[in-house]
Amino acid sequence: MTNDESELTSSDLAPRSLEVHAVGQQSAAATAVTIADLVVSLGSVISDPGDVHLPLTGVRLDSRRVRPGDLFVALPGMQVHGAQFAQQAIDAGAVAILTDPDGARLISAAELHVATLIVPNPRHAMAVASAMIYGCPSKKLSMLGVTGTNGKTTTTLMIEHALTSIKRPVATIGTLGTRMNGSPVPNEISTVTTPESPQLQELLARYLAAGGEWVAMEVSSHALALERVSCTIFDVAGFTNLGRDHLDFHRTMTEYFEAKAKLFTAEMTRSAVLNIDDPAGVELARRAHAAQLAVLTTGRCEQADVRILDWRPNQSGSTVRIEMLGQLLEFQLGMPGEFNVRNAATTLAMLALAKLEIATLLDSFADVQIPGRMQPVPLAARGPHAAPQVFVDFGHTPQAITAALQAAAAADGRLIAVLGAGGDRDPEKRGPMGAAAASLADLVIVTDDNPRSEPPAVIRQQIIDGAHEQLCEDGSTREVEIVDGGDRAAAIKLALQIAEPQDRVVILGKGHEQTQEIAGVRVPFDDVTAASQAWVELGEQA
Repeated sequence: MTNDESELTSSDLAPRSLEVHAVGQQSAAATAVTIADLVVSLGSVISDPGDVHLPLTGVRLDSRRVRPGDLFVALPGMQVHGAQFAQQAIDAGAVAILTDPDGARLISAAELHVATLIVPNPRHAMAVASAMIYGCPSKKLSMLGVTGTNGKTTTTLMIEHALTSIKRPVATIGTLGTRMNGSPVPNEISTVTTPESPQLQELLARYLAAGGEWVAMEVSSHALALERVSCTIFDVAGFTNLGRDHLDFHRTMTEYFEAKAKLFTAEMTRSAVLNIDDPAGVELARRAHAAQLAVLTTGRCEQADVRILDWRPNQSGSTVRIEMLGQLLEFQLGMPGEFNVRNAATTLAMLALAKLEIATLLDSFADVQIPGRMQPVPLAARGPHAAPQVFVDFGHTPQAITAALQAAAAADGRLIAVLGAGGDRDPEKRGPMGAAAASLADLVIVTDDNPRSEPPAVIRQQIIDGAHEQLCEDGSTREVEIVDGGDRAAAIKLALQIAEPQDRVVILGKGHEQTQEIAGVRVPFDDVTAASQAWVELGEQA
């Protein structure tokens, strides 16, 4: 990097004409954006420019994944600045680096000679650059995005299931990973719900190049706050609900809400589906109307455009009646619980705003199943005695725990809840999680759920304390037993050992997850497998 006299601004450069070419090993459709084009679009300062007409063929956050022709983005981190890996990126073929002033100083101090684009907000600039370099694929796809504390995964996969039923090509991006037309896409970098902007834009470009049409994706509050989805344009954005979660990151519920509210602006979406039984949805509807978005509201209230009239539990899920803009819809839903009825209403409203014929989609809801979302665990009967019904659910907030337990409530037997709380995350929700379980279950078995670096026993005690406080506040004569079940495998086995055939067991918190993180080490662990194995072992011991 050279002295200040050699730095150029966007006014010194003229953009070149654009053309389409293939990107890297992925052969994803992308626009041949040059360094000069990017400087103009970002309004950035460029130091040590070199040949500013070099094309940029990809965007990378991880220096180990840089390919020749890439733009390397050096972000400030919690412990180190990404600019410290600039030499590694250059050696791998990066032709330019995007960073903030602190990163630029590190590159200068290391006497590295590479075109360096300097911006005050590199996260936003990274999103702009990624969209440009990968050809703004979201503008050419039918994009459906879902946000909310609970229900994002279920709603997204209900959309996928419905579109697949009418043979529409669809990709999904979210907590369960990325799938294109039903096939998993290896995820090399991100394990978060919504990928960082370079990975997201490349995924969309790859899907578009492969003939893709529809995308259903979860949009997390982290993604909105950290600009992972900036420059992604949605055709329809859906809001499920707002409950307490992620306050270790957002600090306050107001901040958490405002992060989600970013999705429902004219800059990000063309239309909105909003649950107005939730006060947050009412406020979002007000804002969406003010922004002149097309809006459909959902809920049980009379004002809802898509109104849930009633639902009746059955052996496979629910029979549902919904009024959509004056039209009566009745269908079978293959998942139990009112919250899944709400997810189905959101799904139908989003597909209606996407101009699909709803009548052709209703039958698809009868057999919809989502991994780790009220997922039944089949257990073999023992002689004349049936096995208890067991469900695995991802519910890890007070609101989600309440919804799952309400869905599983047994008519004759007891309701047994197995739950824990994650370590190194919002500790203030642990007590309310215990309280939610104690308010509905007959037996609460508290266990571990990714304790990470925290002592597991301390987390369990906080949940147990919340459960006991709830019982004291209730003043109810209902008998509720609260047990410290220890490690997760033991707690699941204890629940099944206690359960009678008429009981229902709900194992909460991990859902689809395949690992358990303890003291910084991830070990294989799957709730469905653990329950099945425990049932077999108990049968052998009988």
